[in-house]
Amino acid sequence: MADEFSFDVVSKLDLQEVENAVNQANKEMITRFDFKGSVSRVDWDKKESKLTLFSDDEYKLKSVIDILQGKLTKRGISLKALDFQAVEPAERSTVRQGVQMKQGIVSEKAKEIVKAIKDAKFKVQASIQGEQLRITSKSKDELQNVMAALRAADYGLPLQFTNYR
Repeated sequence: MADEFSFDVVSKLDLQEVENAVNQANKEMITRFDFKGSVSRVDWDKKESKLTLFSDDEYKLKSVIDILQGKLTKRGISLKALDFQAVEPAERSTVRQGVQMKQGIVSEKAKEIVKAIKDAKFKVQASIQGEQLRITSKSKDELQNVMAALRAADYGLPLQFTNYR
């Protein structure tokens, strides 16, 4: 039996599910009556993990965002992973908005999570390993308590727990 137990805290997206949600949102916009004759659509750049939303005006853009968020939620993608940029004018008096998909835990956020774990006085060691955290302890119960504390706190990004040993 191992004397040290551990798990990793990561922030990853299932990019295939994001692509499926985008396709479903585009199909819904094609069939909806209020989008007839509209240029509304969602483009997905898989390499950069970026969505671009296009619409006739800001009112319809809000509807596009609602449709997209609904499809992402149904597919299990957390809305915390969406980083909306400013709405900007596009060609032929339309508007567009970029949405960056956040993946990985940036170092400032990782330091904030480690500090929160240490401030809570858990008997664990937290280390930053690239874009993820490794939490180790001699007690499985302590690891469960850390998981519960991280689930309860809001760090502005979706957290998953992997590699539980």
